[in-house]
Amino acid sequence: MAGKSAKKKIWGWMFFDWASQPYATLLLTFIFGPYFTSAVVGDPVQGQIAWGYMLAIVGLFIAFSAPILGAIADSSGPRKPYILFFSMMYVVGAAGLWYAVPGMASGTIILLSFGIGLIGAEFTTIFTNAILPDLGSKHELGRISGSGFAMGYWGGVLALIIMLVFFAEGGNGLTLAGKAPLFGLDAGAREGTRFVGPFSAIWYVVFMIPFFLWVPDVVKTKLDTGVVSKALSELKSTLVRLPQNSSLSAYLGSSMLYRDSLNGLYGFGGIYAVGVLGWDITQIGVFGIVAAISGAFFSWAGGFADRRFGPKPVILLCIIVLIGVCSTIVSTSREEVLGMAIAEGSTLPDTVFYVCGVIIGAAGGILQAASRTMMVRQANPGRMTEAFGLYALSGKATAFLAPFLIAFTTDFTGSQRLGVTPLVGLFVVALVVLMWVKPDGASAQKGAAAAEA
Repeated sequence: MAGKSAKKKIWGWMFFDWASQPYATLLLTFIFGPYFTSAVVGDPVQGQIAWGYMLAIVGLFIAFSAPILGAIADSSGPRKPYILFFSMMYVVGAAGLWYAVPGMASGTIILLSFGIGLIGAEFTTIFTNAILPDLGSKHELGRISGSGFAMGYWGGVLALIIMLVFFAEGGNGLTLAGKAPLFGLDAGAREGTRFVGPFSAIWYVVFMIPFFLWVPDVVKTKLDTGVVSKALSELKSTLVRLPQNSSLSAYLGSSMLYRDSLNGLYGFGGIYAVGVLGWDITQIGVFGIVAAISGAFFSWAGGFADRRFGPKPVILLCIIVLIGVCSTIVSTSREEVLGMAIAEGSTLPDTVFYVCGVIIGAAGGILQAASRTMMVRQANPGRMTEAFGLYALSGKATAFLAPFLIAFTTDFTGSQRLGVTPLVGLFVVALVVLMWVKPDGASAQKGAAAAEA
């Protein structure tokens, strides 16, 4: 019975990845983001600029809030109340995207709605990540984390297929199945594509049920009136002590940059395909399916690589691969591939971009799963939620940087291609900083010091 209960708890925890993935897959990357820039704004370049500045503002807000929330949760016990509250933000923000009508006078309210949902998605992730150490032994965490990401990717694939086959209309007003959108949705008003917001909200509500039913919470403790000041004081102490742990500091710095760059790839990949390659929503959706399937398989396989070699070598390899992918994307357009001119009408750029999508899905999925287990190795076991708050801070402290640099560079050069070049530099710097990270964190440093003594 105990083994069955433990498995149920793990499955319940992994259902969060399944439930929340559509915000990244459908809204941020493959359907809503490209739709917003091409149809709501109507100009891919200006749309990329607006999208970039919105993500930068949201990133700043999360950067300042995440570690504080994590510290408070560690001090007050239960995590589910926080997960429930931020889940409500996720649902409200996603559902509000229905009102993103083509050519609307101002897209500000839509960007605000998207930002609210994204904040909810990010904050629920902090608290669910903090539950990971309770699910198994240190040796098993890599496999569990990788399986969770794989399950999330499969959820994203299924949700994307449903949207493309039954709802999202292409340039001809028909879905991928060659039919009009279901429920009488008006293709002319892009209601099939706009339904991606309410669809993601419904998906989340339905598939979070196993999480809330099967995953036990931390034992409830009395919330005293000084918990906020206490939490902030402890957080301040943690930050002051951070330089003393060179491995953790280096890891937080490296992950801050490579996760920022990876999120830049996710946030602007579909927008790039619309503006540079001229793809429509259906083509981007198929691209997303291919990338998500790749991510699902390799996240699962990467969990075993993490278990066999540890997370650091896995992270190193993924960053190197992503540097190559970013360089390839920047040098690909309708006129050239890898800087070499191609014949007019050639499909080679499309093929190259599809291959890049497979590699991004694979390397990105493995990188995120391995990063989660690396944080467990670096963190203090007694302050795990606060640690993942710091992890979120490291991922969001410069989360404004990639979208801001993309928006600024696009604005300055007037080119979407040149606009994404900062991602290469962020990955390179992250790779250099990662060299100072100890595979087992502070425990490895203490062991080395003891050996020298």
